[in-house]
Amino acid sequence: MPVSTDFDAIVIGAGHNGLAAAALLQRAGLHTACLDAKLYAGGMASTVELFDGYKFEIAGSLQFPTSAVVSAELGLDELPCVDVDVMSVSLRGIGDDPVVYYTDPMRLLTHLNEVHGAEAVNGMAGLMAWSQAPTRALGRFDAGRPPRTLDEMYACATNEFERSAISDMLFGSVTDVLNRYLPDGEKHGALRGMLSFLAVNTTYRGPDTPGSAAALAFGLAVPDENAVLMKKLRGGIGALTGHLQRRLTDAGGELRLRAKVEQILVDGGRVTGVRLEDGSTVTAPVVISGVAPDLTVNELVDPAALPADIRERFARIDHRGSYLQMHFALDGIPTFAEPYGILNDPEMQSAIGLFNTPEELQQQWEDSRRGIVPADPAIAMQLPSVHDPDLAPPGKHAVSAFSLWFPIQAGAASYGELKAEMGRRVIEKITRIAPDFEKLITRHTTFTPKHMGTMFGAPGGDYCHGLIHPEQMGPNRPGACGYADQPLPIDGLYLGSAGCHGGPGITFIPGYNAAQAVLGG
Repeated sequence: MPVSTDFDAIVIGAGHNGLAAAALLQRAGLHTACLDAKLYAGGMASTVELFDGYKFEIAGSLQFPTSAVVSAELGLDELPCVDVDVMSVSLRGIGDDPVVYYTDPMRLLTHLNEVHGAEAVNGMAGLMAWSQAPTRALGRFDAGRPPRTLDEMYACATNEFERSAISDMLFGSVTDVLNRYLPDGEKHGALRGMLSFLAVNTTYRGPDTPGSAAALAFGLAVPDENAVLMKKLRGGIGALTGHLQRRLTDAGGELRLRAKVEQILVDGGRVTGVRLEDGSTVTAPVVISGVAPDLTVNELVDPAALPADIRERFARIDHRGSYLQMHFALDGIPTFAEPYGILNDPEMQSAIGLFNTPEELQQQWEDSRRGIVPADPAIAMQLPSVHDPDLAPPGKHAVSAFSLWFPIQAGAASYGELKAEMGRRVIEKITRIAPDFEKLITRHTTFTPKHMGTMFGAPGGDYCHGLIHPEQMGPNRPGACGYADQPLPIDGLYLGSAGCHGGPGITFIPGYNAAQAVLGG
């Protein structure tokens, strides 16, 4: 006789992957509940009002290039975008010519050729060609497909060049690759700095450290005609998760906030539901966990329900986030001084990168491991209210700055001092190119990985739920049912967070894959 349950499926965590999985299950006819401990849905893909009238993207700010299949099934094409001619501007802040990333590819190539020379154009073309085989090997845009084995990764190569690129991705460093395609450290300093930052912000490695090239390949991955390009959403990244929340509830699913899951219940080798922090239980024969895989396996599941070797493997996931995130309420838009007067054009103000050379980033990473704050931290600055004015009061602006490297191995006694020191250096660096920046600040707040871990349950503050190290990608990143060569022996339990294959980043693929595994797709 069948046992009555509260729901057909439960999804733990209302981040973008959890909401995607829940919406897909509910629309497939499974009565689904999505449970989250926080006061709002969206997780690290949220737009949050930190100060009165000022709204910020706390972590994620862009929809990553996304599988067209996933985008269509989730209705993501319905969302209004912020259309900008310039996605970002990168510079080193030493009087160098900025690199302007026009959204129009031909305009970008023209700019690179005219301002940075034919070598920059050829170098970028070489890098994009280099990234193609690693993109296929990593399954960067695959949806509904398990991760490839190492043999299958190498089989993605069609020639020796591509095979070599896959070896670079697995064993090489960012610096190795950049020195091959953009060897001029001065002339191409801003390009090299931007590409290094793009890679290592998802690692705990400097750009000269072996294995860092995997993150470069992941970041450079260019979608084919079957994928959707990177987007900036009107209303901030929270518009995405708000859309998924509506798709879930409009179809009859439930979103329960302030509902912290304390344990995934298992009986006789299969899931029966979850127990909440308040002691109540919610029953279902299917549970998808959108929290980090290692937290799911080692904190939410009774240890007796899983073999020790599986628990130990998940316990080895590296989560060492090493960054500072600052959010500013400004009394107006800052004025940029020459030779960077070009940045006073609103077209150039979506995102501004103040980057270092790969060599400087490497040294700063090594210093941070000894408790030293970077004297000249690399910064990625977002000014979203320039093109999306509803994110700030009239005439005001909401600005965010993300910076590397915050010393996470320092003792607790020096933690507060290091946070204040690094925050001060971030403000000073921005003020060097925009002299009125500090005077315009009316309020600001600073988050470290420790804060992000507390707010979002991301271990180590790791927004990847598993850093992009080669030993944590491909067959070494769990899928919906666990590792490809070591599946979870619990019927009805599925993993669907950014720490799974298809992640990290706001791609929705881990959540999609988990839902497809449940539905037998």
